[in-house]
Amino acid sequence: MIQREAYMSRIRPFIGNELIKVLTGIRRSGKSVMLELIQEELRSKGVSEKHFISFNFEDMTNAKFCTATALHEEISQKIKDINGKAHLFLDEIQEVENWEKCINSFRVEFDCDIYITGSNAKLLSGELATYLAGRYVEFVIYPFSFSEFVDIYSYMFPDAKKSEMFAKYINLGGMPYLNNLRYEEAPAQVYLQDVYNSVVLKDIVKRNNVRDVDLLERIIKYVFSNIGTTFSATSLSKYFKSENRTVAPETIMNYINYCVNAFLFYQVRRQDLQGKKLLAVNEKYYVVDHGIREAVLGGNEKNINLILENIVYMELLRRGYKVTVGKSCANEIDFVCEKKNEKRYIQVTYLLASDETIEREFGAYSAINDNFPKYVLSMDNFDMSRDGIVHKNIIEFLTAD
Repeated sequence: MIQREAYMSRIRPFIGNELIKVLTGIRRSGKSVMLELIQEELRSKGVSEKHFISFNFEDMTNAKFCTATALHEEISQKIKDINGKAHLFLDEIQEVENWEKCINSFRVEFDCDIYITGSNAKLLSGELATYLAGRYVEFVIYPFSFSEFVDIYSYMFPDAKKSEMFAKYINLGGMPYLNNLRYEEAPAQVYLQDVYNSVVLKDIVKRNNVRDVDLLERIIKYVFSNIGTTFSATSLSKYFKSENRTVAPETIMNYINYCVNAFLFYQVRRQDLQGKKLLAVNEKYYVVDHGIREAVLGGNEKNINLILENIVYMELLRRGYKVTVGKSCANEIDFVCEKKNEKRYIQVTYLLASDETIEREFGAYSAINDNFPKYVLSMDNFDMSRDGIVHKNIIEFLTAD
């Protein structure tokens, strides 16, 4: 089993306590494996498997437990047979109707340690906040980082160079199951297309009662084509009008929000660095896994600038940063990264191959006068740092501790 220590180190302090541990993230990002790793951790501490109660609600054999009443009755009976603390592992909990009432009841009634997973960003919003406010801790599980990818790929192929591994990562991305396919291109593409179809059909179309699936897929492919590019629902509406299709901006925004809630896309707000306020228009979007983009749309190598930016953005999320796009006078900063009292700025480009590119990337910081670290990341191997701005190779940045 793949040991995802970056996540386990965050979860470990909460194992066994009364807070409900909620693992969220896109379908097949490894949430179920994380539940197995937590069980492994408990075994290592001497906890017997007799104290584990597990349900996967995408398994048809558990369909009869997909209401709060039925699930409560079943688990209550199982807990009564346990002498001591029960450890509950409930996978894809959003399939259970009124599940939050059931979970809250377990927390109140029994001595139990609860872990739930879900594939919808709204899992912890609305009514649930009333039931569980202050009583849960959330962990977002992402596809493999490049560093995790290297650990697995180098174990399979010890002679592979890091540059070769990065080329493979550019095309296949980091969905965990690909290691079972030994990262072979053809089966990997089939698998990634299947992941995409599952997310669209189960987490977007079915959950939101989307009627115009063709329009949804057109919007998704437009966003795939324009990751890291600012656009608005109005501009996208005009684009569809040029294609002889009338779509209201509100409909477009709803469909994009459905994709964000299913963890397919991440929305990044723009920040005016002079006025220190968030801007209300023209957000950017990034895809959770660029391998899915390659399988659905293709062209990752052709659009290498966009893909590198997407990879760096997802890495920043993994490292716990809140990320916005910075607007500074006429310049735009790719990423403004904030975490507790830490702040840094990052520019991403493929190569610093011309004076014009160098001036654009380093010059973006010209109007920023604070002393927070400023970086330019590229695939260049020579250090081109200047004027206090640090230049780093992207592969080195992604694999740094």
